[in-house]
Amino acid sequence: MIATYLPWLLSALTIWMTLLAGAKHPSSWLVGLGNNALWLVWICATQAWGLVPMNFALWIVYLRNHLKWRVV
Repeated sequence: MIATYLPWLLSALTIWMTLLAGAKHPSSWLVGLGNNALWLVWICATQAWGLVPMNFALWIVYLRNHLKWRVV
């Protein structure tokens, strides 16, 4: 079930996060981090281990961007 339906949610969240980032909305990177957690669930459920490096790299990028965009 996860392998069938989660990609639809992952796609929607990725599009939404990209739109938020394009609008320079500071919470876009938090949406990306949450989405990345769901990607990790999908990776484990489908055993798509080749996507782990991408997932790891995006955790770093999204966290970095969130910290840089954070309102002080």
